[in-house]
Amino acid sequence: MNTETKLRQLLDNRILIIDGAMGTMIQRYKLTESDYRGVRFADWHTDVKGNNDLLCLTQPHIIRAIHKEYLKAGANLIETNTFNSQTISLADYDMQPLAYELNVAAAKTAREAISEFHTENLGINQECFVAGAIGPMNKTLSLSPDVNNPGYRAVTFDEVADAYYEQIKGLVDGGVDVLLVETIFDTLNAKAAIYAISKFFRETKHPKIPVMISGTITDASGRTLSGQTLEAFYISVMHANPLSIGLNCALGAEQMRPHVEELSQIAACYVSAYPNAGLPNAMGEYDESPEHTARIISEWAKEGWVNLVGGCCGTTPPHIAAIAKAMKKYAPRQLPEMAAL
Repeated sequence: MNTETKLRQLLDNRILIIDGAMGTMIQRYKLTESDYRGVRFADWHTDVKGNNDLLCLTQPHIIRAIHKEYLKAGANLIETNTFNSQTISLADYDMQPLAYELNVAAAKTAREAISEFHTENLGINQECFVAGAIGPMNKTLSLSPDVNNPGYRAVTFDEVADAYYEQIKGLVDGGVDVLLVETIFDTLNAKAAIYAISKFFRETKHPKIPVMISGTITDASGRTLSGQTLEAFYISVMHANPLSIGLNCALGAEQMRPHVEELSQIAACYVSAYPNAGLPNAMGEYDESPEHTARIISEWAKEGWVNLVGGCCGTTPPHIAAIAKAMKKYAPRQLPEMAAL
């Protein structure tokens, strides 16, 4: 049985759990510049603190430990620590040549975490998968970074697609089960990622693996940062035939609720949602308790809107544990009849 068939069987029978925030957990380690550099990058010519993806090379034991905390909390899908692991974002640290290596290392670290988790918890029958995290990158194809020159673009479609292609190759070579194009604020960037995924599997003849897509509604307008409505976003990416489509980041569960409801009504595939732990406070921190987050997500599940749920910014293993416990009471959203044929 291949991975997609197995996932579909699971999703038809219960709500699966996605892990929580990686950055929030890394912050708890209070790492220094020296910690980020490790031995290999001790003499690197720029500061690297804040390049969380680099920790897959310099502090892999920390990333592995975080993955295992989420697995112990009940996560079925853990995301690789690769949100910015493509050449365009890595240019901030002048580390473009590390893109492929970072993705391979991150995927292998996640696989090791699952292996160790199963070895340490032989009595637990928990299906676990590695989702290769493909972030939105730090440059946008739809918007100009210069308000005085609205026609200017800092990057081209081909450059974005090429950067994603290398990331995808690293994730697949490292052994991910799923490719997760997430936190999409510009659908054109996402379409470049989708194009790169299609190109990679066509050129390499590698057996295809499932693709999950997750967008970001930025505020109460119900639109992405580049101005699309949720329905327009959905229509724009459905040609990728994703396993699931969903929403994450920007909003807490309370604010995300109407958008999850709308998506559940139009999506022909499975629906995912992993909100922030509420909205950030004045210090940029998240105060929403695990119980509060789980209670709101339970309302979505009770209405039959979701197939996969988890957490984004500010969420921690206790949030995921509370969500996982709550979801045991509810049946998953059923696919529309035509989609199930």
